[in-house]
Amino acid sequence: MTYSVEIKRRAQRQLARLPIDVYERMKPILQALGDEPRPTGVRKLRAREGWRVRVGEYRVVYDIDDRTRVVTILEIGHRREIY
Repeated sequence: MTYSVEIKRRAQRQLARLPIDVYERMKPILQALGDEPRPTGVRKLRAREGWRVRVGEYRVVYDIDDRTRVVTILEIGHRREIY
């Protein structure tokens, strides 16, 4: 049951601005969301819509549409700036 992963334009820009070491850690996690959109450690956000996965000091905020089987990456950023 594979999901397609879409990255919003804003998240693409945020991803491009990440330090290279963080980007390299982030890539496989973003790809893995297509296979498992709710991996271990993921949290449903309370203050806003979406889900959150941690990558060190950085966070990926995304939405899951189970009907169309699409994971949409909304934002990527440092934990102090993302919420």
